Amino acid sequence: MSNITLFNSSNVPAFARNNELSDTAKALTGGGAGVSTKRISIKGGVFRLVAGGKEITSIEDRHLDVVIVRAAPKVSRIFYAGAYDADKIVRPECWSNDGEKPDASIESPQNKTCMGCPQNEAGSGMGNSRACRFQQRLAVVLANDLEGDVLQLTLPATSIFGKEDGDKRPLQAYARFIAAQNPPVNPEQIVTRMKFDTKAESPKLFFQPVRWLTDDEYPAVVAQSESDDAKKAVTLTVAQADGVKAPAMNIAGAAPKAVPKTQPVTELFEEEEAAAAPAPKATKAKPAADADDEPEVRKETAKGAAVPAKKSKLADIVSDWDDE
Repeated sequence: MSNITLFNSSNVPAFARNNELSDTAKALTGGGAGVSTKRISIKGGVFRLVAGGKEITSIEDRHLDVVIVRAAPKVSRIFYAGAYDADKIVRPECWSNDGEKPDASIESPQNKTCMGCPQNEAGSGMGNSRACRFQQRLAVVLANDLEGDVLQLTLPATSIFGKEDGDKRPLQAYARFIAAQNPPVNPEQIVTRMKFDTKAESPKLFFQPVRWLTDDEYPAVVAQSESDDAKKAVTLTVAQADGVKAPAMNIAGAAPKAVPKTQPVTELFEEEEAAAAPAPKATKAKPAADADDEPEVRKETAKGAAVPAKKSKLADIVSDWDDE
């Protein structure tokens, strides 16, 4: 019996039909993280396709057409401590999937709740910003490959909040715009174009509607939205998606402590170019930001050059996944 025949769904015994990876399987595949999630990164203002923490290719185009098949129900929060390393994805010290309390898996959370956390105070990050950052996790599929891989997209606060300017809309403004149509439009029913804000100093996306899905395309998107890959994409942190292992435990069995409050905290968000050190605090009070524009965009010390794309056609790019 060939391997293909052996594992054909019609030959799976009853006890294995609802299988999940066992601890034994996880150990033999290289650790407890399990299978990594493929994702889209916007690091350096370039669309990059990443699998298992490895960049597969980058896309030369300044826009990318996708269908948003699933979104995390709430904006999440994430906190990193330590020095920024543009070439390394590290596990965050603390994060929250609902923006209200730390994830239950964190052994040493920064605080019991996000609201009263010292990392959520203005000035704990760069300049007058917060060290704990907002994120929005999406599950998307490429518009020209609706039945292909579900990809995680983790957006920084600058791509989530803010007011629309003509047809330039951050994520929440875009969602409100299509929801206000008659009849209301759901993101999973249309093709969405993501475009970089070329005037922004750190990677920032705008969103635009392109077209309705056809009656033949829509069932495939519905199936993708209910897939395990889509559910993982809106739940896992970038480090978890890339299969980054947990930090080593010390002799006492406790995870390494976060950076003390007295040490400058450098903002670490994988999709933003972080400065090497905090900027000096301003002597004059800054005007209050708009409620829709919560994040403070900081200036970069140096902007990484975009990796030139070897392939510009999305159909060719998608084929790269088959080599993984």
